[in-house]
Amino acid sequence: MVTIKEDGRKRRVTAAEAFLLQLTQRGLAGDSAAARSSLEAIEKARASRGEDRESVDVIVFQLVGLGMDSILEPLGIAKKKHPTDEDRVRWELTSWIVEKALVRVGDRQLSFAEQKEVWDATRTPQKVRWPDWWIYRG
Repeated sequence: MVTIKEDGRKRRVTAAEAFLLQLTQRGLAGDSAAARSSLEAIEKARASRGEDRESVDVIVFQLVGLGMDSILEPLGIAKKKHPTDEDRVRWELTSWIVEKALVRVGDRQLSFAEQKEVWDATRTPQKVRWPDWWIYRG
């Protein structure tokens, strides 16, 4: 169970419901992948209950106590550069996640500017196994 906030009121829901609500909210905000996933989940739930309604009620909410820092750091994806300074929030990516992301890029080579941006956002760029086509080295 997690706590969510709707219209200023807190309520407890299952993690699955909170995930679906957040996915739906991201879809409504323009994230097309989230929108597709949300619609698929809604249609699957509808089919399992035998519903044939055309409309779906969507509740906009705000999660309480679930931010990026509660996900990125525990998973070892990124680390805060200045953890005690709220005015200078900056995440630095760990080398393994950069390597995995570069594999997902496939055959597309990043531009010099994109390489610089990735390099600058990487916590320890010297530990990354950069692809052969990589030019930028700090």
